[in-house]
Amino acid sequence: MAHRIGVDLGGTKIEGIALAEDGAVVVRRRIPTPAGDYTATVEAVGALVDGIELDAGAGCTVGVATPGAISRRTGLIKNANSTVLNGRPLQRDLGARLARDVRLSNDANCFALSEATDGAAAGNAVVFGVILGTGVGGGLVVRGGVVEGRNAIAGEWGHNPLPWARADELPGPRCYCGKRGCIETFLSGPALAASFRARTGRERTAQEIGEDAACGESDALATLADYEDRLARALAHVVNIVDPDAIVLGGGVSNVARLYASVAALLPRHVFSDAVETPVLRAVHGDSSGVRGAAWLWPPAE
Repeated sequence: MAHRIGVDLGGTKIEGIALAEDGAVVVRRRIPTPAGDYTATVEAVGALVDGIELDAGAGCTVGVATPGAISRRTGLIKNANSTVLNGRPLQRDLGARLARDVRLSNDANCFALSEATDGAAAGNAVVFGVILGTGVGGGLVVRGGVVEGRNAIAGEWGHNPLPWARADELPGPRCYCGKRGCIETFLSGPALAASFRARTGRERTAQEIGEDAACGESDALATLADYEDRLARALAHVVNIVDPDAIVLGGGVSNVARLYASVAALLPRHVFSDAVETPVLRAVHGDSSGVRGAAWLWPPAE
């Protein structure tokens, strides 16, 4: 029986899996990403797929979660933080290496698709997936399909300005995109750590801040309260525009357990509605959501 292969092309590692029809993982492999070498990266993905397919014992469809997106104008990768991919025809080159059609989508899109298909938001028609990690990404899934958009940037809420900014939040930190005050500069894991450092002069990771808050440490609690308010404001804009059936959080910061109840309680302050019933959910598949979503780029009907 044919399976679906998903590949998550990261900056330091490439993960590949084969999924059965019921979503069970049949094969899983990880290899290091060739540093700064595009040609070697294409070959590494090709060899990984070859090996997984051999272990699975059948021909497979292939989907790839990649940083950045495919430019509608040129067909080349744009906006990838793995800069060796930018300006390259990755989909064409992988298709040539594997001698088949290969589907590519942004890693945040794949995260959202995974959680909408058989994860935390399964059964919901409209799902917004959020990655709160080294950066801040987002993906939108409607009725089981990724919404890429006219410019292939649907869901990129991290590069909108933080809404309803307070005076002390302006003009905001500089963002690598060239602007100031982007949501990413307030809600990424490094941004949470920077907020704590500015408050206390001490260094703590996002995970440690969450652990300290769970133990009642006052500075950690105050830092997280600020973070939750900003996250609620940022998500309220999404709700006002898209009104998704569910929001799913992933990435390292999503492991802070108190976020879910706190942000859901804060949303009504900012959403243009008499009541807000939007659930804010923790990803079921965790770090595997990207690679699973890549596999689901070929939906069950196909």
